[in-house]
Amino acid sequence: MPRTADGRPNLTAPAPKTPDGKPDLSGIWQAPNGKYLQNLAADTAQVPYQPWAEAYFKKIQAVNGKGRPQERCLPHGVPDYDALPMPIKIIQTPAEVVVLYEAYTHFRQIFMDGRPLPKDPQPTWMGYSVGKWEGDTLVVDSSGFNDETWLDDGGHPHSEALHITERFHRRDFGHIDLQLTVDDPKAYTTPWGASLVLNFQPDDELLENICENEKDLGHIVGK
Repeated sequence: MPRTADGRPNLTAPAPKTPDGKPDLSGIWQAPNGKYLQNLAADTAQVPYQPWAEAYFKKIQAVNGKGRPQERCLPHGVPDYDALPMPIKIIQTPAEVVVLYEAYTHFRQIFMDGRPLPKDPQPTWMGYSVGKWEGDTLVVDSSGFNDETWLDDGGHPHSEALHITERFHRRDFGHIDLQLTVDDPKAYTTPWGASLVLNFQPDDELLENICENEKDLGHIVGK
């Protein structure tokens, strides 16, 4: 890790490279706050809802997000996990990028071997992800999600037709610029998204984090 003269991590140093010359995204990262977790559309002038999706979002907003899947210890999804201000660990290899999530101790695989997304997937919580490099940016396409998660804690819904594109660009040692695009024609009339930053967490490591139905925060608050 590059450090300044006083021994502090130099988070504005150049981004490291892998032996093949690609930016190395490996390390512990975290969204700085819950802005986009609460509302992925925080910077969007107008979300292009399908009527049912707009009605659903308004219903959830009216009860301040009560009923979110995590209250029942169900997992966050994509891009919900990207915006969650808890640590994630990226492990990068030429053939695969693995993301470990501290929250609920979940993981995700991004295949880099050129395979296509499955045409008829069995829907899963985290979906199926494939990645490729466009210059210094890792572009990840994901689909095959079930419709049990929300896009954020604010209640933006999605269908099983959801396709997420994530563009990871490590601009320096301490920051990843992440562009998210939501494409779900059954829930939204056109694609939309958000841009956020992930901050490197120096001298840190993941902890086990297990959700227990009788002790999780949402269950306690709901009483």
